[in-house]
Amino acid sequence: MNYQEAVKNARANIGPYCKACPVCNGAACRNTMPGPGAKGTGDLAMRNYQKWQEIRINMDTICAQKPLDTKTELFGKIFDYPFFAGPVGAVKLHYGDKYSDQEYNEILLNGCAKSNIAAFTGDGTDYNVMIEATDAISKLGGQGIPTVKPWDMGTIREKMELVKKSGAFAVAMDIDAAGLPFLQNLNPPAGSKSVEELKEIVKIAEIPFILKGIMTPRAAQKAMEAGVQGIVVSNHGGRVLDQCPSTAEVLPSIVKTVDGQIRVFVDGGIRTGVDVFKALAMGADAVLIARPFVTAVYGGQEEGVSAYVDKIGAELEDTMKMCGAFSLDEINSDMIWK
Repeated sequence: MNYQEAVKNARANIGPYCKACPVCNGAACRNTMPGPGAKGTGDLAMRNYQKWQEIRINMDTICAQKPLDTKTELFGKIFDYPFFAGPVGAVKLHYGDKYSDQEYNEILLNGCAKSNIAAFTGDGTDYNVMIEATDAISKLGGQGIPTVKPWDMGTIREKMELVKKSGAFAVAMDIDAAGLPFLQNLNPPAGSKSVEELKEIVKIAEIPFILKGIMTPRAAQKAMEAGVQGIVVSNHGGRVLDQCPSTAEVLPSIVKTVDGQIRVFVDGGIRTGVDVFKALAMGADAVLIARPFVTAVYGGQEEGVSAYVDKIGAELEDTMKMCGAFSLDEINSDMIWK
């Protein structure tokens, strides 16, 4: 199976909101929520995608040929590629009845593990989502990154215990999920966290902590002050606030602010290995991709996930060779044109 076959198969399984488009650019789903679309006008999901397309590659094949190495290290683990599956939760609500969150996470985690990349798992108001996600990670010896939403501190403590029992090598929090309506209406309340609260959460975690949803240099500074080990430059796929800049637009200033002190990931509209290359050239350590992995699961289960990883990996390898970079460390800003 190749990824195009997985996309075609997914159309019969994934409705009604997601269209399993050949190019996942946010146009067909726009503001469909529930569903994969962005908030408000749906402009931001499309902007995320488009801004990566506007960045161009500087080809240079005057170089000595060497063995190509795409491996990356993250918190003591070695992965074959610098891209990971992003967290997705409440799949029945957004993508139809074919899979439960447990089934989706198990397929995604297993498919990614077979391709030697990691998957981030999602969270939800149903407490079983985190139980099942962490159980699936435990079965893989901890090769997965659970993503905990910014609940009240009591709930966070409970979910962190599940994370620890899973043996996960890292944990994330999508702090930008504070903009999701269902989170704002809870009692006790959930949502944004102060630097002091984040310091406490990092301490509770006891394993490398990644804060997802950073969109400004100031937010990156606050994340570092809180003691996180990594951040994800992310606007939640446009799902929490309309009219923000794209992640490609803000990445360089955030990378400059971080200055190598913590790991920097980026997501939002990254769809090909060429896009991955661009993000690395702009200073990201790795990228997250979410929606296309959903299509891969619905269109081919573990085989679909592997097909997508193979596609992105091959595109990244080809771009590296054509730009004279034979390891991730050799990718630099001179290799892109903006």
